[in-house]
Amino acid sequence: MPEQSSISYTASAQRTIRMEAAAVAALEERIGADFSRACELLLQVRGRIIVTGMGKSGHIARKIAATLASTGSPAFFVHPGEASHGDMGMITAEDAVIALSNSGAVPEILTLLPLLKRLGIPLVSMTGNAESPLGQSSDVHLDTGVDTEACPLDLAPTSSTTTALVMGDALAIALLEARGFTADDFAFSHPGGTLGRQLLLKVRDVMKSGLEIPIVNADIKLSVALLEISNKGMGMTTVVDTAGKLAGVFTDGDLRRALDARLDINETSIGQLMSTGAKTIDPDMLAAAALRIMEENEISSLVVLDHNDTLTGVLHLKDLLHAGIA
Repeated sequence: MPEQSSISYTASAQRTIRMEAAAVAALEERIGADFSRACELLLQVRGRIIVTGMGKSGHIARKIAATLASTGSPAFFVHPGEASHGDMGMITAEDAVIALSNSGAVPEILTLLPLLKRLGIPLVSMTGNAESPLGQSSDVHLDTGVDTEACPLDLAPTSSTTTALVMGDALAIALLEARGFTADDFAFSHPGGTLGRQLLLKVRDVMKSGLEIPIVNADIKLSVALLEISNKGMGMTTVVDTAGKLAGVFTDGDLRRALDARLDINETSIGQLMSTGAKTIDPDMLAAAALRIMEENEISSLVVLDHNDTLTGVLHLKDLLHAGIA
């Protein structure tokens, strides 16, 4: 094995990056009428976009299908070899196919062409050879060819798979914009991710409500209010008037001031010590927006009031932490 050095390692890596970056940059001038036609065909699909490819192209095809599906274009990957042994039944006349092959002559994909023609569905190909059997058989051909692979032997799929991946991303984003796909739509496709939670979870989904709300009347003595604070474990309590409307809140900061003033906790009512003008939010506000309010005001809890200004809940920072928002 030839001896390597840290210099040769980094030189190899930098050369690879330059070659793949140049291959990707060359794609831009190829985006034109064929790309627009591919987008139009795919937008008209009433079923699913089937993405297929063999070997390394298959790995890229699988990722492109996942990107399409997560950005508003229902799609899935079909292995071309498996399609010849039963999985062809996954493709219907309502679908369209995107086929990836750098050579455009992979036998497993070519075997499918007569079947796709019989279904009469659109076929978009990504190859490095428009004159290849796959390129010639497709309704739209997208050129993802490269002058040379980043592999010094010019054998391992490197630059060619990168250009195919970028072309797939270009298609997905063009379709996303054409469909008017929104951040809310994206969140619906990613409900388990951090972004999905930030865009979907509302205050009402994570707040404390009902008997979990720390609540006392304004005439309650401080000693009793402290029991409520301790029992509910939020470090604060809401304070309501005789009509049940929010009058204020009592927090650990108010408690420190009361203790500094050496007030008798058995004689002083909570109404004398509470803070008025508490920060309140609507239950339909996004939980992520509530977190920003907490951060901006350096507080750890917010009172939730409905449209009738009725006390509905309390949101604490730890609720947001548990929900994966903070």
